Amino acid sequence: MIVMKFGGTSLANGERIKNIVEIIKTRIEKKPLVVVSAVSGVTDLLLNTAKESAEGKNPNKKVEEIIKIHKDILKELDLKEEFLLNDFVKMYDIFNGIYLLKENSPRTLDIVASFGEILSSKIVAEYLNSLKIPAKQYCGWDAGILTDDNFTNADILSETYEKIKSCLADPDKIPIITGFIAKNKNGEITTLGRGGSDYTASIIGAGLNVNEIEIWTDVDGIKTADPRIVEHAKQWDKITFGEISEMAYFGAKVLHPKTIRPAMKKQIPVRVLNTYNINNKGTLITKESQEYCPVRAISLKNNIVIIKISSIKMLYAYGFLAKIFEIFNRYRISVDLVTTSEISVSVTLDEPNGNSKNVDSA
Repeated sequence: MIVMKFGGTSLANGERIKNIVEIIKTRIEKKPLVVVSAVSGVTDLLLNTAKESAEGKNPNKKVEEIIKIHKDILKELDLKEEFLLNDFVKMYDIFNGIYLLKENSPRTLDIVASFGEILSSKIVAEYLNSLKIPAKQYCGWDAGILTDDNFTNADILSETYEKIKSCLADPDKIPIITGFIAKNKNGEITTLGRGGSDYTASIIGAGLNVNEIEIWTDVDGIKTADPRIVEHAKQWDKITFGEISEMAYFGAKVLHPKTIRPAMKKQIPVRVLNTYNINNKGTLITKESQEYCPVRAISLKNNIVIIKISSIKMLYAYGFLAKIFEIFNRYRISVDLVTTSEISVSVTLDEPNGNSKNVDSA
């Protein structure tokens, strides 16, 4: 078995969906499980519409725009729209509820965001079935993914892997699974953080101990730098789990930072491939060490906040760092880098509102 994950740009329109179906057909003998993101741009449109609705702007025009994106794809694929009508109605209801109540909590945002993957996965499954290729749509929770209650950035619970085995162990149709979305123990919809479809693919792969996880995106593989910034960046044929984890955490956009954890634990190879260039063999991510290379890649991470904590009390003191990191732990804040001197500590964090700044505490 293999897992194939397709990102939003690979589902951008009917032509792109036809292309990924051709790719899936080449893997039929490997018993693929397919994980899909929302259609490119749809998640942002959903979340922006929720924000505007909570601010008092009637959402119906934006909902019509979201529906039209998917109806246009259905038309290109020669599919009827009836199988999505209930989802369209639910979208209207949710957004008008936000508009009337002026409420836009993290829990509500996860419900809103879930529509993107639900619609795209149903379209892909329906198109495969129209070609006489048996397929079945699964939401993340139907596939067994269970999370904690941290809405908008949930993490999976340990029982997820056993649930995946019972739900997907021997499917008689190709599973088309929503990336990014799941449910908690209360049956409430949660999301795994932006880019979480990669994470879903890795979770599914680890749960079933598949032979390989394929991440299909819009770049040829892992490169020495972002090719949009560095024109002649070199593509790697193979890198290690540890290297890609560092690169993803510090800004590389190819994979979601949490993606590698489940695959690494089960030592499942991950291959990054390009749906726009299927003849490129991509980059294989494995446990094995590569030849010595002093610099594997350069990553860029924007919107960083720097906090500098200075105190004469640090001099020859013990436990000072522990107290600082206890505060970060209390507020569930992840620290990127740390530097220390005799009387100061500097740390870098992701800036939640996207505005970088320096904070100097004397």
